[in-house]
Amino acid sequence: MAHLNTPSILRRGVAGLALLATLAWPALAAAQDRYIVVASTTSTEQSGLFKQLLPAFKQATGIDVRVVAVGTGQALDTGRRGDADVVFVHDLVAEQKFVSEGFSIQRRDVMYNDFVLVGPMADPAGVKGKDIAAALKKLAGGTQPIVSRGDKSGTHAAELRLWKAAGIDMAKAKPVGYKECGCGMGPALNMGSALNGHVLTDRGTWLSFKNRGKLVILVEGDKSLFNQYGVMVVNPAVFPHVKAGLAQQFADWVVSSAGQAAIASYKIGGEQLFFANAAR
Repeated sequence: MAHLNTPSILRRGVAGLALLATLAWPALAAAQDRYIVVASTTSTEQSGLFKQLLPAFKQATGIDVRVVAVGTGQALDTGRRGDADVVFVHDLVAEQKFVSEGFSIQRRDVMYNDFVLVGPMADPAGVKGKDIAAALKKLAGGTQPIVSRGDKSGTHAAELRLWKAAGIDMAKAKPVGYKECGCGMGPALNMGSALNGHVLTDRGTWLSFKNRGKLVILVEGDKSLFNQYGVMVVNPAVFPHVKAGLAQQFADWVVSSAGQAAIASYKIGGEQLFFANAAR
């Protein structure tokens, strides 16, 4: 009977496994590397949109998306540091500045919804209607609680523009009941609900918000409440480590017919949260 050289067999087995691991590693590393970081607003996250959108994108492309959900100002700063591959936000003026500074080479419209002013169902300040400027003037002259995100987000920037358009200089004197939370849209609405106060919110987050208390929509339909979202790939010429190819696939997909359909089909209680309007 032949004598088996067990140590020799083991050595050959270990060597074979090592060779297989060496051959498999590049494929495994490439698979693990197929992800991008998207810096986006709290509204796209807290409205639940990404829970519908990102699995559809992954199915179409095989690319994972890791979301950094912060206010638009912080999302843009994340892009400016090169800590994101894509920025998906809603402050057109700030987005155009981001492109002009060279941090992206292109901004594209993706979708829109609108802002609404929510407040107590009893409407003690008498602001209900379609005129947001008139509503803010009434709030500025009273003592009703007003919760602002105060976080340099797209919603906060819109709020400040609306106060200014109403002739109210927030830098000089804030209304008596005005409170800044420095927080995301969901926490701001929670604070508004606890205080039974007024909050400017994007409609998408409001529709998905459960802790409403006695809050209802008081002002909607004013054209100045329009809320546009855009997408930008961070410029790889500024940050060579950016996954520009994968990021471009995301930007292209959200404005494609498939991406636009996924956005348009997202509803809560039969009500559409975002309206696709990419110019293709």
